[in-house]
Amino acid sequence: MRMHLSTAAAGFLLLAGVGAVAAQDVIIAPEQETVIKEYVKKQPLASVEIPGVELNIGSTLPETVELHEIPDVEYRYVVVDNRTVVVDPGTRKIVKIIQ
Repeated sequence: MRMHLSTAAAGFLLLAGVGAVAAQDVIIAPEQETVIKEYVKKQPLASVEIPGVELNIGSTLPETVELHEIPDVEYRYVVVDNRTVVVDPGTRKIVKIIQ
């Protein structure tokens, strides 16, 4: 009986951890995503290279990378390796990659 409770408790904690990670995902509303895509298309930037940083959602960009404003949007953007990435300026984490 004790073994079953430990296994159940471990499973519950694992699921709780997965839920906490999912809760941290940033969801950009479709209207806001449209505004972002239109703006970055009209305001192209030169691509920069950031050695050692993988371009994945959740990756953190170094402080040396200049982030550019998008009017009326809380996020910033930069072009890295010819891919536009949308970044949370507070955490510098990538929240969206626009192809």
